[in-house]
Amino acid sequence: MKLTRLCIYPKDVQRITGKSEKTSRRMLNNIKKALGKQEHQFITTEEFAFYTGIDARLVREYLVD
Repeated sequence: MKLTRLCIYPKDVQRITGKSEKTSRRMLNNIKKALGKQEHQFITTEEFAFYTGIDARLVREYLVD
C-alpha cells in the first residue's frame, strides 16, 4: 500500500475544485467549523471527502507531494 499525505491544504482544494486560493482557504475554515475543530488542527482527506461528497479515492488522486 502506497502511503500518501493525510492532510489537505488550500492548494489541494484549488486543484480539486478549480476555486481560488482565498475560496479554498475559506472552504477549509468552514469545514473546520462544521467539524468542531480548532484553528491549529488539520483537515484530513477523509474529512474533506465526507464534507464535499467527493469520493475519498478521487481526493487522494489529486494530492501531489
